Amino acid sequence: MKTKSKTIIITGAESTGKSVLTEGLANHFQLPFIPEFARSYIENLGRKYNYNDVELIAKNQIQQLSEFKQTDIPWIFSDTWLIITKIWFEEVFGKVPKWLEPEIKKTKIDLFLICDTDLPWEPDPVRENGGEKRLYLQQQYIESIIKYGFNYKIITGKNEDRLQNALNQLKQLE
Repeated sequence: MKTKSKTIIITGAESTGKSVLTEGLANHFQLPFIPEFARSYIENLGRKYNYNDVELIAKNQIQQLSEFKQTDIPWIFSDTWLIITKIWFEEVFGKVPKWLEPEIKKTKIDLFLICDTDLPWEPDPVRENGGEKRLYLQQQYIESIIKYGFNYKIITGKNEDRLQNALNQLKQLE
């Protein structure tokens, strides 16, 4: 009998520990996870990204989550998802593909773990939004998650404390 997977999206502004937390959760449960596709795609692009690139990223996020939902693993951990991508479209291009919002609405997500901005922003070649912009985007992500009616928890703390805080939230879903 196929087990009903719990889908957990790890999200938040840049440099909030999403990737570390996603990998930490997956390691804790000894499960595979969905890594952030946008970062690797942009790093290897060799030019400035455009609207079509972000649309390809969104479609990849949908495909990866769909593939994981076909498995029988108990927890699906995804490093970012369409909420961030939708806001990326809005902020950078001022428009969103027509198919994106219906996709967000129809997807069953059990919990969003929003990594708090309590970690310092660290610049790197693909990060664009430190300082006040980082805080603004964090608020946009939270407001969008609320607008769509998704369950969420804000995860604070550093290192092992952050992981433990996330694990405590997952215990409430079991």
